[in-house]
Amino acid sequence: MILYNYFNAMFIGPGYVPLGWKPERPQDCGYLQYCKVCEGYKSPRSHHCRKCNRCVMKMDHHCPWINNCCGHRNHSSFTLFLLLAPLGCIHAAYIFIMTMYTQLYNRISFGWNSVKIDMSLSHRETEPIVPFGIAAFAVTLFALGLALGTTIAVGMLFFIQMKVILRNKTSIESWIEEKAKDRIQYYQIEETFVFPYDLGSRWKNFQQVFTWTGLPEGDGIVWQFREGCNPYTLTIEQLKQKADKRVRSVRYRVVEDYSGACCPVTKGIRTLFTTPCTEEPRMKLQKGELVLATRGLKHWMYGDKIFEDKLPEDVTRVRGWFPRRCVVKCVSETDSDQSDEEKKTR
Repeated sequence: MILYNYFNAMFIGPGYVPLGWKPERPQDCGYLQYCKVCEGYKSPRSHHCRKCNRCVMKMDHHCPWINNCCGHRNHSSFTLFLLLAPLGCIHAAYIFIMTMYTQLYNRISFGWNSVKIDMSLSHRETEPIVPFGIAAFAVTLFALGLALGTTIAVGMLFFIQMKVILRNKTSIESWIEEKAKDRIQYYQIEETFVFPYDLGSRWKNFQQVFTWTGLPEGDGIVWQFREGCNPYTLTIEQLKQKADKRVRSVRYRVVEDYSGACCPVTKGIRTLFTTPCTEEPRMKLQKGELVLATRGLKHWMYGDKIFEDKLPEDVTRVRGWFPRRCVVKCVSETDSDQSDEEKKTR
């Protein structure tokens, strides 16, 4: 069952939004984001995956272990794999523990009985059928550690997946909901955001993913939504967050080259050991280039390159993480720069 659900999650795939997709009503395009790569609009609950290079229906995340995305069509198989893998490891761990216990117990008994009774009789009664030497003991102990580690790690992933499934969300949608709350709190506006796809019952939410046929409900384009919401409640919030990100983004000029290495040794010890733990790409920089930073950490920033000499339709979007020490803030449009240290001093 572990292998069956694993290969289902791998080969069935999450389901992709058709290339060039548009809503039936042209006026609904204003509520959706446009994907330049797929040359179409992103349907509700879909997101573009850089690894798959397609817009994925109800995308949760891209999983390197299945070399595919977890989404609408394979969410149930992936979650069942996360449940069955720890159970299989628990079964293996029980076998390992009992094997080591019985072998060690038999050897102790054999050593004690050999003093009191005939060696040949003791040898026939207590010698294990399978030889169990030091090497076998070490390998079994190592395998036990792997089984227990996998049980804990994959079990936590199963818990996280079930938590979002029972609320009829994905990991990405949970993050969007958190950002919606932060946006409302930051601007102190009289607005409330209600997640539209939570049907109000955990059982109903559960049935959206797990069915007797193994295929999820719906076509991945049109979704059920709770009363008081509309099909584009979430996409409208995404557009608001995208506009807010553009307003709060900061323009920087590159003052130091960066090769795009994940763990740059030449950018300082703090930059090296605080590299972002994410699959998002690193962005190669050359001195003199302009970047638009949208978010950041203490020693790293994330943003897009600015191409002033090209038309928007001719630009291929380049974005990723880069060290903060490689850039300085552009104070104005006159190319005057200011480092973070100078800003603190002033």
